[in-house]
Amino acid sequence: MSTVVRLVDLRETPLDVAEVVAALDDDASGGLTLFVGRVRDHDGGKGVTGLDYSAHPTALDRLREVCERIAGEYDVQGVAAVHRVGTLGIGDIAVVVATTAAHRGEAFTASRALIDTLKAEVPIWKHQRFGDGTEEWVGTP
Repeated sequence: MSTVVRLVDLRETPLDVAEVVAALDDDASGGLTLFVGRVRDHDGGKGVTGLDYSAHPTALDRLREVCERIAGEYDVQGVAAVHRVGTLGIGDIAVVVATTAAHRGEAFTASRALIDTLKAEVPIWKHQRFGDGTEEWVGTP
């Protein structure tokens, strides 16, 4: 892992935003852009009661690859990404991504690319349960 990629993990335990911010602490960064994805109580017009995230055995390696790619494509000092797996309730933090850069513009651009690429390429699947008794898998191949 490069020195720019500071924290990459999949966890069954609650995520800590402060841990991500601390992992990216350095004196060269004027901007830190953080995205926190939380479980919301609705999707597609239905009430969500909870969900489970499942990860393919290669998901952590793929997440690390995405972080390394973002570190190489953008002028950033730090990159971090942590995603939950397992059962989550409404309001729980599902994902935290962050980047640091000398200037805010690059940090914003890199963080947007990081979350979008993670969602598109890392094999983590969401199983949503709805209040009407139905369920849905999101992000499966």
